[in-house]
Amino acid sequence: MTSDRNRDTDTGTGTGTNAGADGNSGADAPTTAPALDTDALLDDPGIRIIVCCGSGGVGKTTTAAALGVRAAERGRKVVVLTIDPARRLAQSMGIDSLDNIPRRVKGIETRGDGELHAMMLDMKRTFDEIVEAHADGERARAILENPFYQSLSAGFAGTQEYMAMEKLGQLRAREEWDLIVVDTPPSRSALDFLDAPKRLGSFLDGKFIKLLMAPAKMGGRAGMKFLNVGMSMMTGTLGKLLGGQFLRDVQTFVAAMDTMFGGFRTRADATFKLLQAPGTAFLVVATPERDALREAAYFVERLASEDMPLAGLVLNRVHGSEAARLSAERALAAAENLDAAGIVDQRAGKAGLREPADSPKAGTAQTTDTAGAATPDPSEHASEHESADTPDATPEAGAPADTTACADSADSAHQSADTDAGAAEEQPTGPAEQQPAVSVEQLTAGLLRLHAERMQVAAREQRTRDRFTALHPEVAVTEVAALPGDVHDLAGLRTIGDRLATGSAPAGAA
Repeated sequence: MTSDRNRDTDTGTGTGTNAGADGNSGADAPTTAPALDTDALLDDPGIRIIVCCGSGGVGKTTTAAALGVRAAERGRKVVVLTIDPARRLAQSMGIDSLDNIPRRVKGIETRGDGELHAMMLDMKRTFDEIVEAHADGERARAILENPFYQSLSAGFAGTQEYMAMEKLGQLRAREEWDLIVVDTPPSRSALDFLDAPKRLGSFLDGKFIKLLMAPAKMGGRAGMKFLNVGMSMMTGTLGKLLGGQFLRDVQTFVAAMDTMFGGFRTRADATFKLLQAPGTAFLVVATPERDALREAAYFVERLASEDMPLAGLVLNRVHGSEAARLSAERALAAAENLDAAGIVDQRAGKAGLREPADSPKAGTAQTTDTAGAATPDPSEHASEHESADTPDATPEAGAPADTTACADSADSAHQSADTDAGAAEEQPTGPAEQQPAVSVEQLTAGLLRLHAERMQVAAREQRTRDRFTALHPEVAVTEVAALPGDVHDLAGLRTIGDRLATGSAPAGAA
């Protein structure tokens, strides 16, 4: 997959040649994706595991928690397994902290027998539990105190993903919950969740470990002689880099865990098959950004290749506007016309209304405006200001512009503005009732520009989503409108759950 991903970095959200060289495949002919019914998924008694997966920073943890709250309040007994070490999720559920033991969440407004429990994966504690469950007391103590084991259990590559799978298998075997919602570990690649457990299982049950176990099994000097003859080059190099004590720790660890290594690969394979079962549903979580949807596309394809059941795509933080009928172009044109209706005093940092058409200043200012750049097509609101402020003396259409006169007029306008600014510094401010009218126009122009930016963001997000849908038209999608702030309580999680259920993007996003 690595070479494919490097080859396709410029292909939008797709993979292979289907996306086109410029990443615009499907953009000209958008495909409507089927709607994802999350409530039907949560209410299905046959669904026992929901896995929220995707790249980092797309809202997997919040989505998993919101699904857990909604499922519990709809009558199911739910446990949410999160990997997020942040305290904000625990606090949003009314819990001081989360640990490796499921904790009951209070404040759930459930119907029937619904309950919500939450826990955070402690990968070292989970590894310790495996050792304690599969080794006798003395051997377990020797393993837990071994320095190499402590490093392996605390941060070895793939350990977190493997332990997440291990904990999932433990929870499912206990049969205490109707539904298990899993928040996959944050990782550089969404595919690590599927690949890392196999890699670690293969390492712990692989040829290298078996080779290290051989001297311990032989015992005594014969074992050391075998090690010195067969592995002298490797141990010499590792000894120089890591020290002889490290190698002794590894040998001690391998000897103590001799009876356990086969179980790691077996349990990893069993959990992998559990993820392929019909009672499991994967939700790919993403945001409407190019990189996030590219990662989502790879994950969709990987799930299909592994015969894992994909329920759909959750698209978080979708932007839109309640005034979607006002396009970005019209909003910008209206803002420019509002700005053109007043004279801005750059030196004093103030703005004033345009003088009446019959005043000398108005004529000078209008000449300056005539010499300026052409104004885009005005909206209805801006046209009223234009018609009220346009002087009677308008150059005939097609007449050549007098650049000298325009330049003189512009200089006169600047001198007039400077004179007014100086007077404003010496004299008290004019009547207060004139200021609100100017502020309203400036504020309106600013709001129009903000609206235009938001509509442009919504259009860009929609194009990105359309490219994904064109490549994967079978994937059901639900869109969650962006919230103004972070989720910090159960009410916020309920809001996310409601938006997941309705699946409607904000106005202007479609």
